[in-house]
Amino acid sequence: MEHIIIIGGGIGGALAHDLTLRGFRVTLVEKGELLSGASGRHHGLLHSGARYVLHDLKAARECAEENGILRRIAPDALELNDGLFVALNDADMALWDRFDEKCHEAGIIHTQLTASQTLALEPELVPTLKGAFRVCDAVMDAWRLPLQFFATALSNGARIRTFTEVISIQTSGRSIVGVEVVDHRFNRVETIGSDLVVNAAGPWAAKVAAMVGLKIPLRTVPGVMVSVPARLNRMVINRLHPAGEGDIIVPQRNLSIMGTTAWMAEDPDSVQIPRGHVTRLFELGKQLIPRIRQYAPHAVWHACRPLLDVGPEQDPMRISRTSDCLDHAERDDLEGFVTVLGGKATTMRAMAEQTADLICRNTGRDRHCRTRKAALKPYRAYYEYH
Repeated sequence: MEHIIIIGGGIGGALAHDLTLRGFRVTLVEKGELLSGASGRHHGLLHSGARYVLHDLKAARECAEENGILRRIAPDALELNDGLFVALNDADMALWDRFDEKCHEAGIIHTQLTASQTLALEPELVPTLKGAFRVCDAVMDAWRLPLQFFATALSNGARIRTFTEVISIQTSGRSIVGVEVVDHRFNRVETIGSDLVVNAAGPWAAKVAAMVGLKIPLRTVPGVMVSVPARLNRMVINRLHPAGEGDIIVPQRNLSIMGTTAWMAEDPDSVQIPRGHVTRLFELGKQLIPRIRQYAPHAVWHACRPLLDVGPEQDPMRISRTSDCLDHAERDDLEGFVTVLGGKATTMRAMAEQTADLICRNTGRDRHCRTRKAALKPYRAYYEYH
């Protein structure tokens, strides 16, 4: 039985789940706690795909498909509250027909609403709005949903080691044969052998690849989010325009989360929240829900998006949110090493499927993905199995 090591405790949980169902032996190592990076520090928005229809149709289609799959396999971690794309002014209304057309093209279910219908659903919205589209956005729990993947992987035999940091990747000629790790709980260094290593370290994937002298097409794009201590909207609120800063307000339990900003960064370990970003989010947020300016921040945090660098685009809001899986045997003549990049929390299962398909091809296994239909264990089962 081939042994696969996964580096990274974010989307790596979905990959561990997929690989164990295909009969692989899996060890996942994470240098800190699970979900302590980008995969656990986002809005918690389960995308319908509508946010991307105006500029990234591929990502929109991916989100639309995964939205439906996650509703079937992990309903306990979701609040199926739908979302609104709100036109605030004539410039937004100029995009109305194009938004409608692109949603049809991406397969996104959507309904047109008048201004009065929109305000009846969300009375805290700015009263001068022009209209809105209703879509199948939803809210996910940013920790509980991924924990369902980890729990199910554990139940099928995966080994998950937190606070276990990879300090070198072991090679034999042009093949990867394992990793050297330090277990921070016991201050112990050891080597774990493997048949294949998956670099799923998110914003830190470039640092992992550099351990074997490789450069990968990764752009690190941090963003700031702010929550206020009141739930001002029942549904997810988006502005009807090409995706930009501060144009989403996501309800999470009794909070409202505003976000996000975006800028380029070189090192995810040195990112600081820039001065003025919190103020900017409040200024943008009040354009959608005026009463949000009455609140002080409940929490402020940032996350680094690990985006796929596929072209010359320099606007961090326009870089594609799609994903890719790099086969370093084909790309760099280095056997037994795969990197997964890009994507979103909404598409973590699809990213895992793509990566597991590649691993099956590389190891000669003819085993198909089963994660589209297999229901996940409850998130609490993670603590029972671990």
